Amino acid sequence: MTATTAISGASGHIGGQVARLLSDAGVPTRLLGRRPDRIPLLEGGVPIKADFADPASVHAALAGVQTFFFVSATESPDRAAQQIAVVEAARQAGVRRIVYVSFVGAAPDCTFTFGRDHWHTEQAIRASGMDFTFLRDNQYQDLIPSLADQDGVIRGPAGDRAVAAVTRTDVAATAAAVLTGQGHTAMTYDLTGPRAFTMTEAAAMMTAARGRQYTYLPESIPEAYASRSKYAAPQWELDGWVSSYAAIAAGELETVTDSVEQLTGHPATDFRDFLTTSSN
Repeated sequence: MTATTAISGASGHIGGQVARLLSDAGVPTRLLGRRPDRIPLLEGGVPIKADFADPASVHAALAGVQTFFFVSATESPDRAAQQIAVVEAARQAGVRRIVYVSFVGAAPDCTFTFGRDHWHTEQAIRASGMDFTFLRDNQYQDLIPSLADQDGVIRGPAGDRAVAAVTRTDVAATAAAVLTGQGHTAMTYDLTGPRAFTMTEAAAMMTAARGRQYTYLPESIPEAYASRSKYAAPQWELDGWVSSYAAIAAGELETVTDSVEQLTGHPATDFRDFLTTSSN
């Protein structure tokens, strides 16, 4: 009998795609989410309520599960503490292995402030005694078009450095390969696209694919905070937005790996191809 795999964020982009891939592979799954009614019904999948803000609900949802595919929570000021509590709930529930969706360069002092939460979560997983695999994703290609404002301008302090962005579909395919494969214990995989590109190059590719003009306007760090002040967002959120560009400028997101191809058997999606497919 195939062991059950739990998937958090099962109604989301990555968790949902992984759930479908495992269903197609005949793997029984427990599909976790705050709103089980929003989780698609899949062959072999059991929707169940699990709220990361309520560790008891996570513990109950993971009881009897061998492997937990842990999609990180939505950014919040207490995300690291919340996710550490999730790790402890998984350990107490008897989970044997966690496959965690992290971020490239995760460190206590990495430039991208949201990436620091991932480091603290990774440390908790390492200390738990459970087997683990870390999938450290680069920025998502899927989100880059949304960086442009209504006039097609991408504003940010990325300088002229490049980002090796990856698609969420490639991340999901890689996760499914790791979850159903062997030999990934204690491994960390950086997941990137097949090449790195600058924001200027991203704007040019978006212009060619979408038939309207896009441009990149470099900002200084103070200018970036000033241009985003109109959103009246809390400081932690502003820091995350601005530092996502600053991490590019620092060269922390430009390294390209072949992990997607090595683990899935197909090349990682190029941003130009992603745009062509998503624009159709």
